[in-house]
This record gives sequence, structure tokens and C-alpha cells, in this order.
Amino acid sequence: MSILIGLFTFALVIISILMVLLVLAQKSKSDGGVGGALGGGMTEATFGADSGNVLSRMTHYGAIAFFVLSFGLYLAQIHRHSAARTKSALPTIEAPAVTIPAAAPAVAAPVTPAAAPAPAAAEAPAAAVTLPATSAPVTEPAAKP
Repeated sequence: MSILIGLFTFALVIISILMVLLVLAQKSKSDGGVGGALGGGMTEATFGADSGNVLSRMTHYGAIAFFVLSFGLYLAQIHRHSAARTKSALPTIEAPAVTIPAAAPAVAAPVTPAAAPAPAAAEAPAAAVTLPATSAPVTEPAAKP
């Protein structure tokens, strides 16, 4: 696809240069201007007395080719960029299962060093929480202005 885009871009540049030369070679309606300076009389000698029609037709066909190639390159670039966007920009990271201990119960009253009671046997430590492994992309939150 990239090679075709390069070839069509090259063809578009060539057509653009030819369009400039065709427009400059045409005789203006007032028979003055750049057309006469660049050999406007020479086109009549080359293409005959009816050179205005030949140059006009070539300009029309060149303009059609220019717009078709421009629009085709535009669509090719859109396709190329949309194909690049479908691929994930962020890597997929496999995270192992993580064990997070549960929070310890809060103490209601402050403990004095002299009268610290022993922990009760009835209180069991809190159970640990296990999170499953995920394969979602890791993203950072957007910065707030």
C-alpha cells in the first residue's frame, strides 16, 4: 500500500507541474500576458491553428486527473491512519495475582504502656483478599487542568 501511495504522489506532482505549464502556455483572451512570453505563438505552430481547443482539453483532463488522484490519496491516507489506530498503542501487560491483606480493626481506646492487655484469643486475623490476574492495558489517568 505504501508503494502505491508513493507512486500516486509522484504522479500527482508531475500532473501539477504539467497543469502549471498548460495554463501558462494558453493564450489569454486579451492576447497578452504570460502565455505570449512563454511561447504562446509556438503552441499554434506545434498543435495547429486550433491549439486553443487542444490546450483547453488537455487542461480539463489534467484537472480531472489531479482531483481524482488527490481524492484517492486522501482516502488512502485515511485508510492507512485508521489501520494504525486499530492496533493498540499501549502494550498488554500480564499482571500476576496479588494478595492484599485486609485492614486491621481500629482500636477504640488508647493503650497505656503499663496496662496493655494481651490480645484476645477469640479475635482471628482478617482474611486476605486475592485479586485475579488481568490482561487489560495499563493507562494513566488524564491530568486535570
